Amino acid sequence: MDYDYNSTRRKLVLPEYGRNIQKMVNHIKTIEDRDERNKAARTVVSIMQNMVPHSKDPNELKHKLWDHLAIISDFDLDIDSPFDFPERDKFFAKPKPIPYHTNPIKFKHYGRSIELMIDKAVEMEAGEVKDRLIKLIANHMKRSHIAWNKSQVPDEVIFRDLKTLSNGKLEISNDLVLSEARQFVSKPRKKRDNRQQKKKS
Repeated sequence: MDYDYNSTRRKLVLPEYGRNIQKMVNHIKTIEDRDERNKAARTVVSIMQNMVPHSKDPNELKHKLWDHLAIISDFDLDIDSPFDFPERDKFFAKPKPIPYHTNPIKFKHYGRSIELMIDKAVEMEAGEVKDRLIKLIANHMKRSHIAWNKSQVPDEVIFRDLKTLSNGKLEISNDLVLSEARQFVSKPRKKRDNRQQKKKS
């Protein structure tokens, strides 16, 4: 007697729908009448819909199910779909590699984001908005410096590093005053005195 084990069967493309759905889709391919194929396809999609979690956007779910139908059929299903079937080449295309910055970070305790913000500030026209951004950047640098080194830092050091990171392109106003260091240090929570709590109760 020959047994039909899953290990000997063809691997499912989308296992979450099970082998019965795969068989139904394979059967649709054999239906010669186009109207009957369309009816069968809609029926299969309805069954698939009952097998997946409901979505807040019904139209998005419907589109997803028809795409899955195309994938299960190996993109070889001649039917009138309410959506454009995904193309095989585009579906299996590898995503473009994400570009990474190869330039080393000058000051690790400030991070790459600060460098990007400084580059943006350099491009801006002189004015109040640019001055506010420079002050915001400098305060963020001071916060990062204190968090990294666990010690206070003079504002002059921040201004010097800011000038270095901007290659001398950012003008630091003489009247620029940064926030005090204590504003960047989180205060430890006070433990409640259980005895006082008992007295209140």
